[in-house]
Amino acid sequence: MNPPRRWLLLIAILFIAGCAHPTRTSGLNDAENPVWSGRLALQVDSEPPQSFSAGFELRGNAGAGELALFSPLGSTLAVLAWAPGSATLRDDKGTRSFDSLDALVAQATGTPLPIAALFDWLQGRDTPVPGWQADLSRRADGRLAARRTEPAPTAQLRLALDR
Repeated sequence: MNPPRRWLLLIAILFIAGCAHPTRTSGLNDAENPVWSGRLALQVDSEPPQSFSAGFELRGNAGAGELALFSPLGSTLAVLAWAPGSATLRDDKGTRSFDSLDALVAQATGTPLPIAALFDWLQGRDTPVPGWQADLSRRADGRLAARRTEPAPTAQLRLALDR
């Protein structure tokens, strides 16, 4: 194969891979068990600064649910699952159990996040969380942002929901 054709083939493969969508699990999707999907970005102003972005699918509620994180090419990075008495992280290192949803999320993201309040924020309820300020003003556009000011380090969480 000559070099120009190789480049065209490589570009075509990258284009097709960029259009790939992860296979989503099926399940209930109603008012009591909504499913949200889109992109999330997390920035932690630590030393050194940390940032993370991924596709996501969030289902369930604060008591029992699942958060799947996907790479830009659609491969599964991690699956966080929780239920009363159970919190697990499944990733390339295997499956690990945690004492609580908070400990699970802190391990998976590198910082504590208010997942219980996130469910309310996604439904438009501005549930207060000490140290966090949620911005729901663009929720109708599928955008949500929250900023942690305390405890340090500060953190910014942004979500862009699929339509």
